Amino acid sequence: MIGDLVLDVVLAPEREVKPGSDVTGRVMLRQGGSASNTARWLGRLGMRPTLVCAVGRDATGRALVADVAAAGVEVRAVRVAGAPTGRIGVLVDPGGERSFVTQRGAALRLRPGDLRPSWFAGAAGVHLPAYSLLDLPLGLAGMTAANLGHAAGALVSVDLSSSAPLLAEGRRAALRLIEDAAPDLLFATRDEARALLGPKREERLLELAPAAVVKRGPEGATVLLRTGHDHIRLEVATTPARAEDTTGAGDAFDAGFLAGWLDGRRKGLAEAAALQRGAVLGNRTALRQIMTRPPELSIG
Repeated sequence: MIGDLVLDVVLAPEREVKPGSDVTGRVMLRQGGSASNTARWLGRLGMRPTLVCAVGRDATGRALVADVAAAGVEVRAVRVAGAPTGRIGVLVDPGGERSFVTQRGAALRLRPGDLRPSWFAGAAGVHLPAYSLLDLPLGLAGMTAANLGHAAGALVSVDLSSSAPLLAEGRRAALRLIEDAAPDLLFATRDEARALLGPKREERLLELAPAAVVKRGPEGATVLLRTGHDHIRLEVATTPARAEDTTGAGDAFDAGFLAGWLDGRRKGLAEAAALQRGAVLGNRTALRQIMTRPPELSIG
C-alpha cells in the first residue's frame, strides 16, 4: 500500500447542522487515510501488508504509525520535517453520508527516492488509491511504486478514490494517469465510473485494466473481466445494513477483495472465480467496517 496515513477528525451530528448554532453529536479522533485503512484491514484478514507513507515529526504521526503497526501492518514511514501529519475533517450526516475537508500535509511529501526496489520483491500485489497518483511529489512516488510492482511481477490495483481530485485537470488527464499506472485491477464506485467515463459506460473500465470492480454500496458489487475480445460481467450481492457512518467502507471492501482475489489465484482458481471470491469477501469486510465503530486514536 502506497499513500496516506492521516488523522481523521470525525464530526457526527445527531441531527441536521444549523448555520450559526449548536448541535449535539460525536467528535472523534481516528486513524484515517485510504491506503492505511486498506492496509489495516488486510492485516486483520491475516495478510502481511506493508504501508509506505509519509508523516510529520510530531506526536500525531508517532501515534498513527504505532496504531497501524499494532494491526499487523509493517509501516515504512518517512518522517518529514517542517510539515504536520495530514488531517482530514470528516462530516458525517445523520444518514451516514460523508463530506471531507482535507489538509494532507506531510502525506504529500513522499518522494520516488524514498522507495526501495527490495520492498517490492516477492510482493503479491501493490495497491494505490488514486490519491497516491496525484499532487507532487507523492504522485511521482505512486507511479514509481506501480512501475516497481510491475517489474517485480506483482499485481497492481488502483482505486479511483474520489472523482473531484481525480478529474481536477480534466477527464483526459485522469484517463492518461490511470493508463500510465497500467493497473491489473481497477476499483471504482458507480459515481466515480460515471464521472470518469460518462453514464452507462462502466464496461469502458476494461479499456483501462483487464479487470474492474464497481462498488455499489448496499447493492453489492459488479465485477468486470476482459478475456480476449470477450467481456464477463458478474453481479455479487451483499447484505444490506443501515450504517451510522460509512467512513472507510470502500477501503475495507478493497482489502477484502484483494485478500480473496489473491488467495483464489494462489489456489489456482479461474480468474472469474477468483474475482468473484474477492467480491464476496470484499462485501463482508465492508459490512464489518460499517457495523463496528472504530476505536478512537490515543495521541498521548
